[in-house]
Amino acid sequence: MPSVLVQYQQEIITSIIQTGMMVGISVLAAILVGLPVGTFLYLTSKGKLIEHKSMHNALNLIVNIVRSFPFLLLVVFLIPFTRLIIGTAIGTTAACVPLAIIAIAHYARFVEQSLLEVPRGVIEAAVSMGASVKEVIFKFLFVEARSGLVLGLTTSMVSFISYSTIMGVVGGGGIGDFAVRYGYQQFKTELMFYMIVIMIILVQLLQIIGTTIARKIDKR
Repeated sequence: MPSVLVQYQQEIITSIIQTGMMVGISVLAAILVGLPVGTFLYLTSKGKLIEHKSMHNALNLIVNIVRSFPFLLLVVFLIPFTRLIIGTAIGTTAACVPLAIIAIAHYARFVEQSLLEVPRGVIEAAVSMGASVKEVIFKFLFVEARSGLVLGLTTSMVSFISYSTIMGVVGGGGIGDFAVRYGYQQFKTELMFYMIVIMIILVQLLQIIGTTIARKIDKR
């Protein structure tokens, strides 16, 4: 192991844990909130099961606004809100708030797109058999779109890792922040290079795992 990695071993481990925490909470928010939001975007759109123009437009506007925000500006903009619900705007926990919000909007759009790819005939067949809206969602929509949902989550996770590198501005830590503070600012190019390699390996592992799972559950 290179001496520079041994020297900063504890700090590197801490930064990896911080990145894992930020990405983990983002994924949890994406699944618990982004999935339902994306599903409602689909269901309330024109010609769908619970078509509701006002609700669809409202959800669509919110998702678009959050997604269109430059992430660094979103982090700064949400500082008062973060301080209100967390008690502080500094630290890894506080950094999870803007990450969770962008995660919800980001994945919601992927969910909507995946559900739109489900053949209309599948939904019509389910309705004709007397399936309720809940049954259509869980027994038909999610089942048919499961591969796309996993791929969307995988792509979102890669984006979350990228977003987490910015969280140093609010003391969130993480691999990206460590690379900048210890590598770039202290002119330790070798250390910065190793941290970039760690990020690349992490992203590749997530992509491979996600793609493999998506292929295995895709029965089309």
